[in-house]
Amino acid sequence: MRVLMLSWEYPPVVVGGLGRHVHALAARLAEAGHDVVVLCRQPTGTDAVTHPTEDVVVEGVRVVRVAEDPAHLVFERDLVAWTLAMGHAMTRAGLAVLRGWRPEVVHAHDWLVTHPAIALAEASGAPLVATVHATEAGRHSGWLSQTLNQQVHSVEWWLANRADALITCSAAMATEVAHLFEVDGATVLHNGIEPRRWRVRSADVAAARAEYSPSGEPLLLFFGRLEWEKGVQDLIAALPRIRRTHRGTRVVVAGTGTHREWLEEQARKHRVWRAVEFVGHLPDRDLAALLAAVDAVVLPSRYEPFGIVALEAAAAGAPLVASTAGGLGEVVRDGVTGLSFPPSDVDGLTRAVRSVLDDRPSATRRAKAAKARLATDFDWTTIAQATAAVYHRAAVKDHNPLGRPKIATGNAFL
Repeated sequence: MRVLMLSWEYPPVVVGGLGRHVHALAARLAEAGHDVVVLCRQPTGTDAVTHPTEDVVVEGVRVVRVAEDPAHLVFERDLVAWTLAMGHAMTRAGLAVLRGWRPEVVHAHDWLVTHPAIALAEASGAPLVATVHATEAGRHSGWLSQTLNQQVHSVEWWLANRADALITCSAAMATEVAHLFEVDGATVLHNGIEPRRWRVRSADVAAARAEYSPSGEPLLLFFGRLEWEKGVQDLIAALPRIRRTHRGTRVVVAGTGTHREWLEEQARKHRVWRAVEFVGHLPDRDLAALLAAVDAVVLPSRYEPFGIVALEAAAAGAPLVASTAGGLGEVVRDGVTGLSFPPSDVDGLTRAVRSVLDDRPSATRRAKAAKARLATDFDWTTIAQATAAVYHRAAVKDHNPLGRPKIATGNAFL
């Protein structure tokens, strides 16, 4: 099939797990013989002079990276205006693509590409498939009290209700989407993983261990975006308790985000500042070595649509301790492929980490079981085949005009 995919992140522009997802899916679809065009963007803060629009073929996928327009808009400060500007640039670039090529399906990834995806689906007459990777209500525990929250939620609602077919990455997300957007029938397709990317030399593993645990102290790792919903604050709050029974335990926090300074304050507040090392974004090779070197990866998310980081940890052979938030409860099987605890439960997190540190053989067995599961439940080739099946079933529906959605005045999940 001819597939036009839209995503606001795609390598080398990677913000989170979505970029890896779209890249792997597009590459596998192309490998299977589908004609795939990905419409994405150049890095934020650039312009058409420093980073002009590119039209290249990478791994069998035609990638159109759209330049930013001249307007001085900043993602962190002008999110809605920045998104609309990106959508306008994507629409123009997409219309240029349509002059010589017509998709049989348009696939939108998340709310930020809603405007160009709908415009290009209508211009091409192709069905619109949308993957909902997360929701604004979920990221804020059901509260849509700020203007920006309401704006993002309303665009998510529009995409979900305008799409001809919906995909979510977990059963938990399918339930969330059905409740928030009053739509049914989403197809659940898990994220995948490419285990080969996480193989590292033993010398690199030893070097990582020596760097972050020079005296052989127990070593824990969180990696991901530094945002409130990722729950890093709960790991920091648990660390003093963990250190009472496992002296010297250290935590490495890898990643970037808007909450870094606040998390650093939390480390000072709990008097573990010297035991928590914030290392920022790590290149894949360094991250893989660190994953293989730590005693446990701790994923304390309070909200997690899927949890691709859990798959990456499993691919590296790291023991897993994870909350049961959203998709993490499907990815990590408590007592089988890792240890779980309820979201925001600092006592439960503490007990799970202590169990890993006290019983290394059991932790190793669970890590091996998690790694073995990757080849069956999270294989990208299988997921791409299932996605292509969604494309084949998708058909353009009769869409009535959509008004503005009602916004919950209380908690949207209650």
